[in-house]
Amino acid sequence: MAFLQIQFFSEALKVASTVNVIMPEANQGIGLNASQEGDLPDVLYLLHGYSDDHSIWMRRTSIERYAAAHNLAVIMPAVNHSFYCNEVYGERYWDYVSEELPEVMHQFLRLNDDPDRTFVAGLSMGGYGAMRLALTYPERFGAAASFSGVVFLTDLFTEGRDSSEMTRIFGDAKDIHGTDMDNLHLMKMNAQAYHKPRLYVSCGTADSLYYQQGPFVSALRRHGWDVTAVRKKGASHEWSFWDEQIRSFIDFIYSES
Repeated sequence: MAFLQIQFFSEALKVASTVNVIMPEANQGIGLNASQEGDLPDVLYLLHGYSDDHSIWMRRTSIERYAAAHNLAVIMPAVNHSFYCNEVYGERYWDYVSEELPEVMHQFLRLNDDPDRTFVAGLSMGGYGAMRLALTYPERFGAAASFSGVVFLTDLFTEGRDSSEMTRIFGDAKDIHGTDMDNLHLMKMNAQAYHKPRLYVSCGTADSLYYQQGPFVSALRRHGWDVTAVRKKGASHEWSFWDEQIRSFIDFIYSES
């Protein structure tokens, strides 16, 4: 796989932005499968968590090796503590990740633009971002995954997080319910979309966010979304679980290809 670090000026953020990308090569090297020569690579947008950045998936998992088994490009942006939102008192990270980033990546790189070959996944904060993208724009993705995801944002206001930061990002908790930041609202609004991605939701039973997963999966199913739920007994908010899960999700992506 080729590893690229792309730096460009973001119009959405009004600042230089860095994105890490791994791209398939015709010859992947010893012990790695070769990509299918001539085919544009599929695309996975892979989102980081609250305490991480665009480098973390490469440093803590074997994502490069897992992607090398397929003709899969992986795009890893950085969004700081934004929860992939347009911050009330800050930057426009939702505009960046949902609109500008895909456009710029397709300008710079030769990538498959088929929605059925485009995927998004993330952990914790990135799990929220991945689900929000898939539920807002179901026509854009073939599959989406949340690993140990923060799927209900309003709970953040009762979990002892820095209240000033929550206010900076979201305003008041009541400003989230029923808006385009509310995943429950989005799954209802787009329940009848003509094209919907397969969803994959996983979490460890020892994770502090485990309590959110069951209600979220049940709500998705009530509204007609195709969701696979995975739980691992005893797993917590940890990289050993996420490394396992990104590999499982890539297998899931190609299980019906």
